[in-house]
Amino acid sequence: MKNSELKEREPISSLILYHLFKTSVVAPMCYGYFRGQVYGQENVPQKHPLVVVSNHASYFDPPLLSCCMGRPVAFMAKEELFEVPLLREGIRLYGAYPVKRGSGDRGAIRSALTALKEGWLVGIFLQGTRTVDGRIDDPKLGAAMIAAKAKVPLLPVSLWGTENILKQGSPIPRPVPLTIRIGEVIAPPESNKRPALEKVTQQCATVINQLHDLGR
Repeated sequence: MKNSELKEREPISSLILYHLFKTSVVAPMCYGYFRGQVYGQENVPQKHPLVVVSNHASYFDPPLLSCCMGRPVAFMAKEELFEVPLLREGIRLYGAYPVKRGSGDRGAIRSALTALKEGWLVGIFLQGTRTVDGRIDDPKLGAAMIAAKAKVPLLPVSLWGTENILKQGSPIPRPVPLTIRIGEVIAPPESNKRPALEKVTQQCATVINQLHDLGR
């Protein structure tokens, strides 16, 4: 994908929905209920798409991450959600892109590349699944692969404390303190060969874990 094929920003309709949802729901939750502290927002480019990579420990991570970026972040969602009429339009405007179960990495990568082409920041959890302590021990190569194909940089982000929001057996989110730290932009891999992907992936994981170790 050539850089000239990428839009500078996400669609204006999505910006409107993002700010409405952020100001009415997510921001009060993040900064009020969870007493969220955010560091490094000046590291977020205000133009051009990029891949946002972070750790993952809670179902609350996607909206919290998007809120702290100052720009909407597109995340993958299972294809079945796009079959629900009202929900389909809402999550599509908010940047969610469909991934078919069983399609594997190819389907996710193809959908993410489409979102990047439309000007979105694309959010990817580096380990793929939630971890109990919020640290990254087994980073996957998908984010680096997408960045290499699209020729866009990566932005490492640490979400600290989100693993404590929900406790087993209770559906009510706990008002635990959260800290989000945004690192500096990392250049995309020089190629889509495995050694280059592994190098950048490990670089992202190291930065995120270092930010996470700073704690509150």
